[in-house]
Amino acid sequence: MTEQETLAAMASHAFLRGLSERQLAALASYAKSVTIAAGEFLGREGEPASAFYLIHSGRVALEIHTPAGGPVRIQTVGAGEPVGWSWIVPPNRWQFDARAVESVQAFALDADRLREKCEQDHELGYQLLKRLVAVIANRLAATRLQLLDIYR
Repeated sequence: MTEQETLAAMASHAFLRGLSERQLAALASYAKSVTIAAGEFLGREGEPASAFYLIHSGRVALEIHTPAGGPVRIQTVGAGEPVGWSWIVPPNRWQFDARAVESVQAFALDADRLREKCEQDHELGYQLLKRLVAVIANRLAATRLQLLDIYR
């Protein structure tokens, strides 16, 4: 994928809509197009969050482990959604397992470089943080619904 194609694809991603061309170009410089096969993990709970993913196609299950030993799917996310908000929250470790349910096409953004850029460009950091807070609130609501269902 050329730099222009990457920039165009990222500009059309729902999570990034509304960012300036300069901000999109900065993010595109840290992005790598990746394919994750069904069953593979984008991240595992407790492991370092070294990448932030913007899903282009496919579906990703967000799961937690229960004391009974099996994973519980909290939410399934797909095209236009981000995966891996833990890159911004110290200690920068995955809070869930993120497993490809089907083949996933995504942009993987280097977490270290992204954090550095947000420290340098507070406007970009603020724009990303606003979007991530909405994602985190949505994931918290999904987790709450799962817990309510468990205790019924």
